[in-house]
Amino acid sequence: MTTVDTHSAEKPVQRKPDWIRVKAPTSKEYAETRALMRSKSLHTVCEEAACPNIGECWKRKHATMMIMGEICTRACRFCNVKTGKPNLLDPREPENVAEAVANMGLNHVVITSVDRDDLDDGGAAHFAKVIRAVRAASPNTTIEVLTPDFRHKDGALQVVVEARPDVYNHNLETVPRLYNAIRPGARYFGSLQLLAKVKELDPTIFTKSGIMVGLGEDRQEVLNLMDDLRAADVDFMTIGQYLQPTPKHATVERYVTPDEFADYATMGRAKGFLLISSTPLTRSSYHADRDFATLRENRRKLLEEKAAQG
Repeated sequence: MTTVDTHSAEKPVQRKPDWIRVKAPTSKEYAETRALMRSKSLHTVCEEAACPNIGECWKRKHATMMIMGEICTRACRFCNVKTGKPNLLDPREPENVAEAVANMGLNHVVITSVDRDDLDDGGAAHFAKVIRAVRAASPNTTIEVLTPDFRHKDGALQVVVEARPDVYNHNLETVPRLYNAIRPGARYFGSLQLLAKVKELDPTIFTKSGIMVGLGEDRQEVLNLMDDLRAADVDFMTIGQYLQPTPKHATVERYVTPDEFADYATMGRAKGFLLISSTPLTRSSYHADRDFATLRENRRKLLEEKAAQG
């Protein structure tokens, strides 16, 4: 079984296989989206995390808002977001996010954040303010949040759930064996409990979680993780290839083939997820607007089937 070497010297970023290469963003829509984010002093995970899909998504004017600044209090070995002491929260940010969503005419928006372990509530109240501001400015826009784990922040999860996002996403990121090496500030079962608690608090909210592969996990570990997510009643799972952002980050142990991703998708559907997205370029918010429409339709069909069965 492959393990991750957490003490190795910097290693060069491996050459990517043909199936995950993307073109550099050059579209007019990309430039317009970037200008809008700058004008509102907003950050996006698309840029901060060096997402490979930024050109495609921004051409469609779909951006994932990253609130509470661009500096994270944690240092996960897969993540390209800066680590350090964050700035104070911007009280104008909820209004600025809402204005950007309205200006872009989004049908669906994803709102994520850095970890803010420095705040008493981990930033939960700020999340809720952003959700409510977007609702007020764009009442027909559906809202997906991708939150931190709010570890040691009692009551924080409830604050976000009470603001009624349509989708609550929290990523497991990797299999439990690799947590100490890849996600040392988090706890695998704590993240599972958070996802399960969302459904206990509000069963109408769709729950979602995702992982990266290529970090040294094996197939059985991924299948076991799927079972854990289903036990937590998670509706939607995403699986994508880990890409090493810089030589300082965790190395890619291997590039998972498209056929293996297709196999994971088949297994996920068999395990009962309402939706599973499993491709090399899949990311948490990739095609999130289309996926939300599919989620709603799949839930409707499932409820009809259950009703028909009595």
